[in-house]
Amino acid sequence: MLVTIDNLLAAEELAHARDLLARSRWDSGLATAGPQAAEAKNNEQLAESAEHLPALRRLVLDALARSATFFTAALPLKILPPHFNRYAGARNTYGYHTDCAMRRVEQQPGAYVRADVSATLFLSDPEDYDGGVLTIEDSFGAHGVKLAAGSLVVYPSSSIHAVTPVTRGERVACFMFIQSMVRDAGQRRLLYDMDMALLQLRELHGETDPVVRLTGAYHNLLRRWAETG
Repeated sequence: MLVTIDNLLAAEELAHARDLLARSRWDSGLATAGPQAAEAKNNEQLAESAEHLPALRRLVLDALARSATFFTAALPLKILPPHFNRYAGARNTYGYHTDCAMRRVEQQPGAYVRADVSATLFLSDPEDYDGGVLTIEDSFGAHGVKLAAGSLVVYPSSSIHAVTPVTRGERVACFMFIQSMVRDAGQRRLLYDMDMALLQLRELHGETDPVVRLTGAYHNLLRRWAETG
């Protein structure tokens, strides 16, 4: 399931993030790549020691926390602290790869997050760079994603995906990995579709008896499938 969320960041948040990133130092992107991904990865990212990384992470996590669409799409249990990357010049692409299933939490030795859901938050305006398309493969084919700055795409971490070469300008983004309360991607898709339909039914008909009963069915399915520990 691929879900896009427009304007996750407000205009002032986006401006603040860009200001902090402009004053940050970029290192090799290989720090978060597994053995297979390292063969395909050629970009830059902020190091864990970057001065403004904590403030940038807080900004993104606060935006995620207030997004009902993100919650229903990802059903997050744990979110790995977000990372920030840049594609420009000679460091301009990331070939096809799949994200590692288990991601180490740098701030907590011995702690891991299972990557069920991946997300990319675009921080560069699409007209400011050529290429840099996030290409995600699923059972229906390949989908190219290049969103407006401040917008987010959420997709299964199990997907094969890539970022096409940036041939002009620079592409800056935030990427993150989420352990979902519902491990199975098919179950998450059913819950998301059901929740979206319930929202529309409430708008059209209010809290009628059938809507109340369908809402109960949604929560009973979530109760059956969710893991919280």
